[in-house]
Amino acid sequence: MSIDMKEAFRALADDRGISIEALLGALADALESAYRRMPGAEDFSWVTIDFETMDIRVLAQDIDEEGEPVGPERDVTPENFGRIAAQTARQVMSQRIREAERDLKYEEYAGREGDIVTGIIQQSDARYTLLDLGRVEALLPQAEQVPYERPEANARLKAYIVEVRKTAKGPQIVVSRTHPGLIKRLFELEVPEIADGVVEIKSCAREPGHRTKIAVGSNDPQVDPVGACVGARGARVRMVVNELRGEKIDIVPYSEDPKDFVMKALSPAKVNEVIVDEEAGSAVVIVPDYQLSLAIGKEGQNARLAARMTGWRIDIKSETQVAEEAAYDEVDWAEGEWIVDEETGEQVWKPAEGGPEISLDEWNEGSVTEEEISDQEDVVEDALSSEDSGSLEEAVEEEAVEEEAVEEEAEEQN
Repeated sequence: MSIDMKEAFRALADDRGISIEALLGALADALESAYRRMPGAEDFSWVTIDFETMDIRVLAQDIDEEGEPVGPERDVTPENFGRIAAQTARQVMSQRIREAERDLKYEEYAGREGDIVTGIIQQSDARYTLLDLGRVEALLPQAEQVPYERPEANARLKAYIVEVRKTAKGPQIVVSRTHPGLIKRLFELEVPEIADGVVEIKSCAREPGHRTKIAVGSNDPQVDPVGACVGARGARVRMVVNELRGEKIDIVPYSEDPKDFVMKALSPAKVNEVIVDEEAGSAVVIVPDYQLSLAIGKEGQNARLAARMTGWRIDIKSETQVAEEAAYDEVDWAEGEWIVDEETGEQVWKPAEGGPEISLDEWNEGSVTEEEISDQEDVVEDALSSEDSGSLEEAVEEEAVEEEAVEEEAEEQN
């Protein structure tokens, strides 16, 4: 009987993938639970199992007033212990085996967060998709799925592990198809130089289902990082694109120089000049007029991905826009401000250096010339410096009378 039990334990351990020590521990706990349910059971007792002889015994010790075990160990194995405890032990042991299996599955995937797995699509609905990974199932939530990607039943799918949760029903593995880490892991599978550490993916920016930009650098000057990722005739990058259901991938070389990095990040557009403001964390990019739409991309996608990948706030301008801004800055504009007259409620222009205010109608019609404004300023200055004039209005009236007299003399001479 002992040989049969040993063989049964070995077969069970191999079938479940559980060590024999774990099975013996589960059996001992089950037998202890069964013994304590028997009438007259000792308060402090435990079960020992000798695997070589499969001898099962129940040992016990007395307990003092403080609850500590005292005295020698005593063998308190009941005569009918095997028959009475068999049913209870079987139930408890089955439960412990399931718990041990769940713990093994959790430990297998607990350290694999950030890894890539391949699963078979089992079920798909509006909330999530289930992937069969073999011994466990992975959960692909709707939020982690690529928009417009239609998972087909029984199709193989690669996904990125973002979280492993430990639940009462076993480990719950949450995977993603939108995480940027999926791009890095897929290139590691296809590009040996990345797996060996010769080529590194420095940064990655992705809009799932549409486009991805990655910057790659090489630790070996003799290895071209972009060429290694692209492969012969684009074979390597094509495998990644196929796995992502046709998502476009731009591969650019990484550079320590911010200007050079921003310039390359906007490829395939050609850039004339990059002006970097390190304090503001921004970069002004000047491109030819015919390259402006290509640099910005459809709905700003190219510029947006380049900004995420480089970490700089990018402002793209064409050569014509830069020339217009320069011409605008060269114009000597009049200094002043528009205000509202408190008496009339009209909008008027008030020069910064003083002088008469100009109404909006006069400004638009151009009825007030620089010569007239200068004449009015002279009148104001004369009025302020004159001691005989009673007020500013009188000075203006006197000036008007003089002008009329001059005009009358001119008419008489004619």
